[in-house]
Amino acid sequence: MPGRRPPVTSSPGRGSSGGSYRGRVETTTLPARTALELDAMRDAGRVVAETLAAVRAAAAPGVKLRDLDDLAQTCIREAGATSSFLGYKPAWAPTAYNGALCLSPNEVVVHGRPSGRRLHEGDVLSIDCGAIVDGWNGDAAITLLIGREVAEDDARLVRATEEALAAGVAASVPGATLLDVATAIDAVARRYGFAHLPDHGGHGIGRSMHEPPFVPNRPVAGLDRVRLQAGSTLAIEPMLLAGDERYKHKKDGWAVVTADGRRAAHVEHTVAVTDEGPVVLTIPR
Repeated sequence: MPGRRPPVTSSPGRGSSGGSYRGRVETTTLPARTALELDAMRDAGRVVAETLAAVRAAAAPGVKLRDLDDLAQTCIREAGATSSFLGYKPAWAPTAYNGALCLSPNEVVVHGRPSGRRLHEGDVLSIDCGAIVDGWNGDAAITLLIGREVAEDDARLVRATEEALAAGVAASVPGATLLDVATAIDAVARRYGFAHLPDHGGHGIGRSMHEPPFVPNRPVAGLDRVRLQAGSTLAIEPMLLAGDERYKHKKDGWAVVTADGRRAAHVEHTVAVTDEGPVVLTIPR
């Protein structure tokens, strides 16, 4: 589930991504998890990955979003985990979240809530899932192309978003900064010509789903002051838009939709920085 940008030094208008970064971290180097803590986060990540795999297999034309969420809740519960999302209520939200998944079709970028809406041939569906095992969180997202009638423009959007995630993960090495991660993600978006969702990004993760720092998907001032070390953990999550970067919220106060009605994609992994290179924690056994 994406984090929201912390306060900035300028006062941009709604939907703007201007201003400089002011992450709420006390040091310029992110804290390190122990080997045992990373193992616990890997367990949470596996639950997330296996839940997403089950939901991917079930997602098809005619299936209700609510049914996918019911499946996810069953998977998480049977794994002995709890949902990070169900009942979650950040300060900005008008209500507690009502599901174990964020299900965001087509022009819904993120935070789409489970509902009776049925999937249709040709839909683009972003699915975000979080789980807690022994007090440690895992968080990941995928975007699916529903059915067999896949538009090439939609496939290209999803491919770009997945490549942006891979680039961000690859940049997450000891000694790198958040500027390196953001630059890697942004370079892919620029190459494909897609916009970012402003004001939303990745985040630190551990005992809480959302921990400092906020991890933007494009360079902003100050990111070079936040350094990674072996044991640091991040949720990296590019959100790319086929149109421009303007967005709005649905009346429920949760769902973020493109202002121009064009489609979006969102993918995410929980990643550990190690001396051997970045390790994705949200993968199946």
